[in-house]
Parts: sequence; C-alpha cells; structure tokens
Amino acid sequence: MRVSANQCGPGHPAECEKFSALYAWGMSPEAVREDRTPDLSELSPRRGYLLALIVLVGSLLLVFTAWRAARERELRSAEAEFISKTAEVTELLRQGMTKYELVARGGVSMFASVTRPRPSPAQWQAYVDGMDLQRRFPGMVGLGFAEFVPATRLADLQLEWRDAGHGLLEIWPRGQRRDYGPILYLEPKTPANVGAIGFDMYSEPVRQAAMEQAMETGNATLSGPVHLIQDGSLRSTGILLYLPVYRGGGRPATLANRRADMQGWVYVPVRMEGFVRNALGALRNDSQFRVIDVSAGERLLYATYAPADRPPPAFRHSSAFELYGRHWRVDFESPPLAQAAPRLQGLQNLLALGLFSSLLLYAIAWMLARTEAQAYRIAVRMTEDYRRSELRFRSAMRYSAIGKALLDSEGHIVEANPALANIVGLTPEALVGKRFDTLFESDEPELIAYGHGTTDAQGVHRATRRLHREGGDPRQAQLTYAPVPGNVGQDIVGLVQVEDVTERLRAEARVHALNRTLEARVALRTRELSQANQELEAFAYSVSHDLRAPLRAIDGFSRILIERHSAGMDENGRGYLVRVRRAAGRMGELIDALLKMSRVSRSELRLERVDLSRLAGEVIEELRVSDSRRQVEVDIQPELFVIGDAPLLRNLLGNLLGNAWKFTRDRLDARIDFGAVMGEQGLEYFVRDNGAGFSQAYVDKLFRPFQRLHHNDDFAGHGIGLASVKRIVERHGGTIRAEGEVGKGATFWFTLPREKLAE
Repeated sequence: MRVSANQCGPGHPAECEKFSALYAWGMSPEAVREDRTPDLSELSPRRGYLLALIVLVGSLLLVFTAWRAARERELRSAEAEFISKTAEVTELLRQGMTKYELVARGGVSMFASVTRPRPSPAQWQAYVDGMDLQRRFPGMVGLGFAEFVPATRLADLQLEWRDAGHGLLEIWPRGQRRDYGPILYLEPKTPANVGAIGFDMYSEPVRQAAMEQAMETGNATLSGPVHLIQDGSLRSTGILLYLPVYRGGGRPATLANRRADMQGWVYVPVRMEGFVRNALGALRNDSQFRVIDVSAGERLLYATYAPADRPPPAFRHSSAFELYGRHWRVDFESPPLAQAAPRLQGLQNLLALGLFSSLLLYAIAWMLARTEAQAYRIAVRMTEDYRRSELRFRSAMRYSAIGKALLDSEGHIVEANPALANIVGLTPEALVGKRFDTLFESDEPELIAYGHGTTDAQGVHRATRRLHREGGDPRQAQLTYAPVPGNVGQDIVGLVQVEDVTERLRAEARVHALNRTLEARVALRTRELSQANQELEAFAYSVSHDLRAPLRAIDGFSRILIERHSAGMDENGRGYLVRVRRAAGRMGELIDALLKMSRVSRSELRLERVDLSRLAGEVIEELRVSDSRRQVEVDIQPELFVIGDAPLLRNLLGNLLGNAWKFTRDRLDARIDFGAVMGEQGLEYFVRDNGAGFSQAYVDKLFRPFQRLHHNDDFAGHGIGLASVKRIVERHGGTIRAEGEVGKGATFWFTLPREKLAE
C-alpha cells in the first residue's frame, strides 16, 4: 500500500484541491484503534451549559418572533375583514342605484306602450303611486319626465300643453337657447315637486352634460353632484339619473338618428343621504366612509358623521367603480385598532406562554449537559458501527462481479478486486502499484477522471476505453470513476469500476450499420421520388403547352365556318359548330388550370411574415366588387399572422373564399367565416360557409384534380382549385381537411407554420 505525507506536491494541484481527505484502509489494527479512541478531556461540561444558554436566548428570540408574526397575521386578517365589508358596502350602493334605474325603466316602457306622443299626467301619476316611492325608496325625490324641445318647437309645446287642459306651461329660467329640456311630469305631487314643473334642466351645465350623454349613448346616465330644485335653501347634495326616451320606443342605431328621434328623458332626482341609508338598509357598519365623484374633480357626494375626538383609524381603503357613466370612489376608515382587531389582546397570553416554554427548554438543556458522559459511550458504539460498515464495504468490493480498484492521487492502483484481475488477465497482487492507464491501449497520460467521457455534478466520470488483456484479444471496458474520501495518512482519492462491454458495443455497432444502410435507402428512394415528381410536372407543363396549338386551330376554323359559311348550313349544323367552339373553350380553360397548378408546384417559396386577415379582406373586397348585387355577411378574425409565400397564400385564400362565395349563391342569409382555433396540433385555420355543402362520403374526391361534386350547370368550375389549395398547404408543411353536410355548408380546416421553416 502506497502512503505518503507529501503526495500533494506541485505536480498534482488538481488532485490536492479536489481530494484533500484520505481513506483509512490498510492501516494496522493498533493504529486504527488509536485513531478511533476519543479524547475524554475534549468533552467538557461547560459546553453543555453554554448550549443551554444558547437555547434560552434562541427560544426567547423565537417566542418574540412568533408573537410578532401572530400579531401581524391578526392585523392582516382584520384588514381583510374590513376590506370585505367595504366591498359589501360598495356593492350595495351599486345595487341601490340599479333599483332606481329599474323604476325609471318602467317609466320609459310607459312611453313605448301608449299611442300618443306621451302618456297623460294621470297615467304617470298612477304609475308612480303604484310604485310607492316615498316608502320603498326614501332617497328618491320623485320620478319625472323632461321633454327635449328645440327652440323652434317651444311655442308649439306650450300651446299643446294649454290645449290639453294642463294650464300655462312656464319655462324657467328665461332666456333664448338652442334646445330646452323642461320638466313636464314630476310625481308624487309634493309642493316641492309641483314647483319644479317647467324648470329647464338643459339650462344648467351639469344636468345638460348628463342629458346629452344619455341621448347620444342611449344608456342610463348619472349626473354630477347638483343642488336639487326641490331642496330650495337646504344644504344637501343630490344627483339625477337620466334615461333617454326615443320616438317609436326603440333605440336608433346611429348618433344622428338618436338625436333626430329624441323625445325626452325619464329622470330620477336623488338625495344622496337618503339614497345611502336606503341602499345600506340594516347593514351594520362601524366604518366611516365618504362617497366622492371623481368625474367631477373630487366632489364630495356623501360622508358619514365622525366625531372630532375620534381616535385614528386602524385601516384605510378606497374602492373606485363606474356607475352609469360616472366614476365614484368610496374612501373607508375602519374603527380604532382596539375595535378593528379585538383578538390582539389575547396574544399577550401567547407571549407569556412562550416565555414559560423558553425557561422550560433552558432547564431541559441544562439537564442534557449532565448526560454528556452517556453521549461518549454512544460515540464509542457508533465508532464500532462505522468499523463494521467498513468491513461490509470491503466484502462488497471483494465479491463483486464488476471490476473495482482504488486509485491514489497519481493514478496508481492501491487495491483491486478479483473481478478486475479476471478482466485484465492478471492477479490482484500484480495490479497493486500499477498505473491504471497502462491497462489500456492508449498513450494518454491523464488519469481516467480527466479523460474523455462525461462527468456529472457529483464528480462521477464515465468513459469507454480499449482494454489490453494479458494473453487475449483487446476488450472494450466501460469505466465509472467516483471520488471517495480517505483518512489522514493514506493516499486514496478515487474508486473506479470496470465493466467488460465488448459484446454490447459490437451489437450496437451492428445496429448502427443497419441504420446507416436504411438511411441510405430512404435517401435514395426520396431522390427518386423527387425526380419523378419533377419529371411529371415538366410533362404536364409541356403537354399543356402542346395542346394549345390544335385547340387554337379548332377554335379558329370553327369560327370561320360560322362567320363565312353559316348560310349554307342548317340549324343543326350551326348548333354543332357552337358546341365544338364551346368544348374547345372548355378545354382551353382546363389547360390554363393545369398550367396554374403546375406553377403552384414549381415556383420557389419566398418565406415572409404574412397577414392572412388582410389577404382575406382583400379577396372578399374583390368578390364584392365583382358581384355587387349579393349581400353576404363575412366575419374575418383579425391579426392572423403566418410564415409563408404571400402570392401562394393569396391563391389559397382566393380559392377557398371564392368557393364559399360561389356555393352560398342561393342563400338569402349567406355567411362566410374565416378564423383560427387552437387544436391538438396547434393553431388551425378555417374557412366556413352555410352554402350548398357536400356529402362527407365524397370528401376524398375534393382535393383530386378535375374531381367535382356538383354539376357544372349548377356551379361552374374546373375542379382544380382545391387541388391547388392542397399543394400550397403541403408545400408549407401543413395539412388540410374538409367537413360538410348537404344544404348546410362546408368548413375547410388547414394548418400553416407560424415560424420559419427548417432549411
């Protein structure tokens, strides 16, 4: 055994840095026993008492940390409960205004249900009395109607009002304005509401802004904070909810039509204080809050009462939301900390319990110091266990079927098992002291740990090398090198396992050779198929060109016969010539289609980023221009981008959308959709129509050249479009499929790459 105290010299820096500990094998029993005997003087009782003190300090820190964490958690819980209550208040305010809107909606419906321009005052009063507003909605001052009156119709309105027996309608405030919005109805008939009749709400900017927004949008609209006419000199904040009323009862589609058909507004004057009380109802809320209209520049709508000497709140929270065109914010303040988080007082008991536990742990640690001698005996037993573990390791190495060897820092074999000796053809004694690299047919001087192969994060290195076997053929060996620790005084740095893998590598080589043969055959067949396709396309192109000359002759001579000699032929003869010319034209169209399909297959792909949505829109626009009499509903999903050849993709969409346009010809509710959905194989694009459709039994014929499922007299075509579509999709590396049902339309699904194709 090679043991050296100066093995870590200048020639071996890597070994010294990587493996500083040495392994205690081969030492004498006396040295091992001497090395394993603990020094009793090192076991001082002071260490135990110091540990007890550390336990006391640590436990106190832990108690205070836990108490602080519990307090923070309780504060977060109380804050979360406070925020949930604020959300409930906000939702109640929103629901309360929704109820007011429903009452106003009933008034709007009354206008739509009468044949006269407006319901009579008696009908309006009956509706409002039936709603019992003052009892059910204390914040609602009333329910009214204001007429939208251009200046040119103001005098007519006043005459109409007087002729109907309602007395003189006085519009106030006086003044010339372009439009007016006087209050005509306002129920219930309280003195304040009666006094508001005739008030021109259009003359006041805040009201006018809300009324115009309701008229232009057709939606219910809230005004900013105003002083209600009914409140007189009282200091209170009010708001108004406006709902537009259009002549005819509907909601015109355009802004111009909404202005032209505007009749007036059903409106609800609301006092904020009564509205908030009514909305919250019996909800118990200890928090203080303020309602602010942010749209009006931080205008206060409502605030709960808070005494001047109130302690500071524990939490604050703001909730912003939109309500009928206005942006409101509710600022909440919780009660003081003692009320907001009452369970904080109970945490003091937790702190006292923690202090008691810390003292108890200190007493336990002090008692453990007295058992230090017992720990020494336990350590002796553990040392004996370690020795037995070492013996088990030696037995495992000796009787292992895999070759194993211990190496020193210079790569020499310190110990080898019989399995390794059998692999290399030497005895274990002969291997001791040999340099491990000399067993292999290689001139590399490095240790196996730094040779070729792979090394994982734990420093385990694996490699395959050619082994020289004494008295036999060279063998291939799989090496696994792992660093192992050692004790001071012994130079052992690693364990290497050697496994004979010659037969396995030979089998793998045969498999690799067979794979290369198969790959060569596949490449040869691929070249042959590509050459055959090129020759077939060239043949089709040549035949298409060669057929044009006789077709031109047939068409030309038949035309001359009709022009010069039609007088000498009877009706049947002229009919035959017309059929000849028609057939020649049809043949020419088929040749053009064949040439077009040939160009699709032969043209070089110029890949770029293409917007399919834009291409589809251009194709639809061309179809609308060519057939302007048809009304087809088209839905194109925006921003569908792919990587492909733009002209070919336009050809693809032209064929698919053109077919959809053609086969929806007989539908009054024709519809075409183009979009994409995420499928199992990625994004899949589709073109869908509700036209003639086809039987799913004949779907295999769709993409074959010159195969048509409909008669030419019903839907003209050459049967070449879908074949071209399939070739374009396949050239881009995609797939295409079709689904259809007779009389219910068809859907074509296809995939295209969304990133650069592999070269």
